[in-house]
Parts: sequence; structure tokens; C-alpha cells
Amino acid sequence: MKILSSAAISGLNISPSTCVELIKESFALKSQAQLPPKISLHPQGNDFFNTMPCLLPDPYNCYGVKIVRRIKGAEPALISDMLLCDSRTGESLALLDADWITTMRTGAVATLAIQTFRRRGEITYGFIGLGNTGRATLLCLLDAEPDVRHNVILLRYKDQADLFADRFKDYANVSFSICDDVKDLVSGSDVIVSCITEAQGLLCEDNECYKEGCLVIPVHTRGFQNCDLFFDKVYADDTAHVSGFKYFSRFKQFAEIQEVIEGVKPGRESDKERILSYNIGLGLHDVVFASKIYSMLKGNAEKIEIKRFTEKFWI
Repeated sequence: MKILSSAAISGLNISPSTCVELIKESFALKSQAQLPPKISLHPQGNDFFNTMPCLLPDPYNCYGVKIVRRIKGAEPALISDMLLCDSRTGESLALLDADWITTMRTGAVATLAIQTFRRRGEITYGFIGLGNTGRATLLCLLDAEPDVRHNVILLRYKDQADLFADRFKDYANVSFSICDDVKDLVSGSDVIVSCITEAQGLLCEDNECYKEGCLVIPVHTRGFQNCDLFFDKVYADDTAHVSGFKYFSRFKQFAEIQEVIEGVKPGRESDKERILSYNIGLGLHDVVFASKIYSMLKGNAEKIEIKRFTEKFWI
């Protein structure tokens, strides 16, 4: 079994736009993959351990399971590991530090949702939560659309807005402004991307702040439950992952994002529709990323041997 570190994975220099293409490839496999809902356990408070399995169809011949956890006070707050197996033989192929995969595939899914559901015309983006996931989302968006000028409002939190803007100082296709009030950000944005991992209640209780035609993408699902009740359409990357939401039965119209990509269900039909896109994150994306990365790194990765019993009867 190989050990694949985040440093080795990052060293492959997989472009953000390639990550978006891998997400498109992943969604194309969804109907053929075996993808049970993630299991989420909570040891204390809002901390969690999520277990995310997926079996890919032929010719990938891969099974993977990722464990991602958030522990308050940890640095970084989100940590993840993955076991990748050959589904034909059952052999354990690799143990991966999955932090890079989790972050970049999450940003890539958010970017695909933006491209799929935003209204036409000039767009102002509002970003709430300016950590690694927020950075990954903007990296994917800018790299996938290098010839488009992106106007971005950042919600100030400590010094993170300044650090966020500085991270993208060399990108010619983005400009930033910073605001101090979430209501101002919401009312001034056509696309609102929230990457916070914890929220106490609603982020913006005033429904009038959400302009016609806006798109809200709560990457970690926090803080926008009021939108569930009055937005025109709600989408998600998997029905089973959102069917337990408090207001699921009251969504005005619901579909999965791959159904829209495949043309089976309608997406945005009017520039006035308010749309909510819950991108919960799928083990499907993780395993597709991991299988590609394993193929790239397996010849140079550290190997460990697990000595197992080889006889049929060993007790």
C-alpha cells in the first residue's frame, strides 16, 4: 500500500480548471456509482466525523472511503484522510492525506454550481468565510474563466479579507472590495458563496436583502435556512444528503445538479429566479480525484507493507 501526502499531491500542480473538469467527469458517473449517504457523527458541540464511501463503476475499478472531521480549535479546522482500494481484488492501494483533495474538489463543485445556475450578465460575487475552501472556490472560478472580469465583495473577519485579497494580487481578472455588514454583502451580490463551517442562526434574516436573480451557495450548508422557504429553486449534488433538512418538503422546486447538467431537469429559466445550491460534497468526487492522483504518483510514492495472515484458518 502506498502513502500519498498532501505535499506530494499538491506537487503535481493539478490546475484549478482541471479540478472543475474532474468534477464534471464525476457527476457523469453518479448514476453508475454506488454512493450511500455520508455518515455524520458528533462527539461534542458542532464537531463532527463524516465517513464517506463510494464505489466507482468500471473501468475505474476503485473503492474509496474518506473520513473528514472538524474539531473546534484544531489547525486547520477540517482534516481528512482516505483509503483507496482496488474493487476487483480488494487490495488496499493507498492511504491518502485528503486535505488537498477535499479542499480543491469542494471549490471546484462550487464553481460548477456557479457556472450552472448564475444569471446572465455582469455578476458581483460575495464571499463569506475566507479560509482554504473560499480560496479554492475563487481559484477554480478564475482559472476556469481567465477572460472574464470577476468583481468580488469580501465580508471582513479579523484580517482574513486583506489576506484573501493579497492571495489573488497577481490575478488580473479579479477586483475586490471589503464590507463589514453581511446584509450589505447579500444585498450587493448576485452570487453569494458562504464557506463558513459554523454559524449560530441565520446569517441574513432579512429576506428582502436577497435580490432577484441571486444565487446562494452555502458550501457547508450553514446559515441560509430562511432561503429554503422562499427561493424559487433549490439544487443539491445528492438528494439523500439533503432529504433530512428541516424544510426539504417545503422546497418550491428541487433537482440534483447532474440532472440539470444532463438536461433531464430544468436549471435557471429566468434571470429573476432566486436559486439555492447545496453542494454537500460527495465521496464520488473524492474517489475520482484519488484514483487519478494514485495513477500519477504510485510509481514514486512511499510503500508500506501490512503483514496479513495468509492461511484460511488462523485462529
